[in-house]
Amino acid sequence: MSQTVSLTKVLHLRENEKKIAQKAFLSSQEAFEEVATKLYHLLKKKESAEASYDEFIQQATPIERIKEQIAYIEKLNTEINMLQREVHFARNQMAKNQQVLSDAYIEVKKFETIIDKRKQEELNELVKKEKAFLDEISINQYLSNKNR
Repeated sequence: MSQTVSLTKVLHLRENEKKIAQKAFLSSQEAFEEVATKLYHLLKKKESAEASYDEFIQQATPIERIKEQIAYIEKLNTEINMLQREVHFARNQMAKNQQVLSDAYIEVKKFETIIDKRKQEELNELVKKEKAFLDEISINQYLSNKNR
């Protein structure tokens, strides 16, 4: 019985670790989604800016306006490159946290399985003792009835 109690304490520790890992994973997932959304919107801006640039090229537009548009597109490209690095970093963090979470789930499952097996063994041992006790009582009754 003491084996299961100590294992239950360890199980509770592992479950707490799993909860912490789950929170870290969800946090990193939210951070990834936020950065990825920023990147998406920036790419949409760049797409619109390039479409405007193409229109400017087709029409008679002052060269200054075209230069401004090119500078804006270059600025967007710089921001996109920075955000792509951030997205990559956030994706890696999310993957690491997911691995930690998976490991925590596995550890919890291991301890649950061990505890279940130990409880089953204890139950089987108890049933075995009860049967032995009942057999002993039956033998004593038989012997006491035989001696009469």
